[in-house]
Amino acid sequence: MTEARVPVKTRVVNRKFVRHFVEMVAAMGIGMLVLEPLWMLATHAFGWAATFDRTVPMALAMATQMSIGMAAWMRFRGHGWAPTLEMCAAMFAPFLVMFVPLWAGLVGRGTVMLLGHLLMLPVMWAVMLRRREEYAAAHHRPARAAAGGLRVIRRAGRAGTSRSAAP
Repeated sequence: MTEARVPVKTRVVNRKFVRHFVEMVAAMGIGMLVLEPLWMLATHAFGWAATFDRTVPMALAMATQMSIGMAAWMRFRGHGWAPTLEMCAAMFAPFLVMFVPLWAGLVGRGTVMLLGHLLMLPVMWAVMLRRREEYAAAHHRPARAAAGGLRVIRRAGRAGTSRSAAP
């Protein structure tokens, strides 16, 4: 008996879907690792370092750093602006939700930071499920993105060879 293959559209997730998720989480981490030192240098240079002693600015800065890394990777992989911006909103949403109990005095800074980061993962997964077909498909960097926004025109033939037909 052979097992029937289920089309991508009827499956909830597949390997490509999970791979996209892992790639985006990695891009978020890289965004934080690369941008945090630059962020701190800039805030110290302008005298704003004390701003990040407060929970809300620190959480929003981290969400921004993660969003920049993830958005750069998504655009590089050929995703459009709508899914990219939706995924960036998924970085901020858990923190925005956690600010309410913070302001009410029900939770502290550590809880906001921990839950904000942990809740980000299921929120991202939910955003991805909304566009299941896009994330379950292979994405390759389109020629336009590869050329920095310029359309790449490929020549048929090698330099120095004639492309004319034989008489």
